Amino acid sequence: MNYRNMQISDYDSVIALWRDCDGVSLRNADSSAGIEKYLQRNPALSFVAQQNSAIVGTIMAGHDGKRGYIQHLAVANEARGQGIASHLVRLCLEALKLQGIEKSHVHVLGDNEAGRKFWSGRGWFHRSEIVMYSFINGDNINA
Repeated sequence: MNYRNMQISDYDSVIALWRDCDGVSLRNADSSAGIEKYLQRNPALSFVAQQNSAIVGTIMAGHDGKRGYIQHLAVANEARGQGIASHLVRLCLEALKLQGIEKSHVHVLGDNEAGRKFWSGRGWFHRSEIVMYSFINGDNINA
């Protein structure tokens, strides 16, 4: 297994993997231009796992200077159970720590039971005291 930083040239393979994985929600921000902007803003924080020439795992991370945010952890169905996801998470947390980020968050869809089990099984805890609100600029006309 080869692990390396995600590049925008990986986009077609990465988006195909995300589309095949349950629990990954894609939005307009996941366009090629959106991902390129994210990678440029957060250099050396997102990774892929490559087996032979195929990308079989991804993780993206960024931070606001205080807290890290992990997203789009995905592993191809046929590659699961090999520790790929755990290794990708370690890579992200180590990269974030090098930038002075000690605390990170991950958003998991409420109905993503496998995702919730993965994160809680690795010491991440559910924050029941926080309620999240989102705003999509241009879509919330009545605001």
